[in-house]
Amino acid sequence: MNSKQRLKATLNHIQPDKVVVDFGSTAVTGIHVLILHKLRKIYGLPEKPIVVNEPYQMLGEVDEELIRQMGIDTCSIVARTNLFGFENKNLKEFVTPWGQQVLVPEMFITNKDEHGDLVIYPEGDVSVPPSGKMPESGYFFDTIIRQNPIVEEQLNPEDNTEEFELMTNEDMVYWKEQIENYKTKQSDKGLVVGIGGTAFGDIALVPGPFMKNPKGIRDITEWYMSTIMRPDYIHAIFEKQAEIALKNLSTLHSIAGNEIDAIFICGTDFGTQDSLFCSPETFDEMYKPYYKLVNKWIHEHTTWKTFKHSCGSILPLMPNFIDAGFDIINPVQINARDMDSKVLKERFGDQITFWGGGVDTQKVLAFGTPAEVEEQVKQQCDVFSKNGGFVFNAVHNVQANVPIQNVEAMIRGVKSFNGEL
Repeated sequence: MNSKQRLKATLNHIQPDKVVVDFGSTAVTGIHVLILHKLRKIYGLPEKPIVVNEPYQMLGEVDEELIRQMGIDTCSIVARTNLFGFENKNLKEFVTPWGQQVLVPEMFITNKDEHGDLVIYPEGDVSVPPSGKMPESGYFFDTIIRQNPIVEEQLNPEDNTEEFELMTNEDMVYWKEQIENYKTKQSDKGLVVGIGGTAFGDIALVPGPFMKNPKGIRDITEWYMSTIMRPDYIHAIFEKQAEIALKNLSTLHSIAGNEIDAIFICGTDFGTQDSLFCSPETFDEMYKPYYKLVNKWIHEHTTWKTFKHSCGSILPLMPNFIDAGFDIINPVQINARDMDSKVLKERFGDQITFWGGGVDTQKVLAFGTPAEVEEQVKQQCDVFSKNGGFVFNAVHNVQANVPIQNVEAMIRGVKSFNGEL
């Protein structure tokens, strides 16, 4: 099998020739730029600046040399603009606060605030308040909440839907170019895409870090309270968002056809370390109708598989995710409460693909020994890989200060399981 065939079999719960490996296809399966820099050294590759392709989390582009070294089976196409509202083009050099030289988009424009923290601007526009902040000792940006005073009787759901727009001609040209590039250069890889606009209540997006002057409810606490206090307001937002999303999905299908293997739908988290953010009943009432609309359209019109991200202890919601039509769950936080790999595979392994869960990033990858990392990787692959339905990735992104020997051990573990060593 080539990588695309391997991923297709996996997503259809057919045993592939080996475990599919993904690093870098989404903003929740990526690798920090500092780790990519160190990996190049580990593998004896020439030193060069890493391209920042997701500036919010400072994730880096996994280039062809690393793809080969790491045995990656996937590639991706993401929306034309990133979380700060500008395109990843016209790269320039930038030295990070930790001293690494990287390449960033031209509109990646920063300043230091009065505390010495790095701030970044929506669309690179320094005439408006910054929308992100990287603490002086940090490695990625946090969202700056820019909530205007809320006047209850003046709240208008349209203020929270202005970011949801139909694809422009520029967007369509971009997608045509990207799809042609994929067919020409990477058609043997599994293709993962994300067009944006399909995530309902994703808390990374609610504050509008990509918007110059966000209106409506943009404070995270206020948003969560609104799901209980103002359910009609939230439903009005989701209804409009779903309407636009379905039209954009149709446009994307007219461009890409069935070249796409998996599409990132939503990054809304429903779990904490020990519990749920909301009850299954609330999920069914507030969120599931809109997920069902999107997933149903995709399954009726395409061969794409739909990708749902949710961190945390989400075992009670797994049947609800499946009923909503999701084909893939990520990151499979195996160290959260009740997220036992064997239980998950036994109960749901024939209904949903586990994309992630290859190693515990909070404890084992970050603080274990290389031997412990490699052993856990092999154990997780053994549990999850039976009869397909498993794509190897860590539990969420690989962070900046993970020991590089442990990252190397993680990759070695999956290669060893796949019989490549």
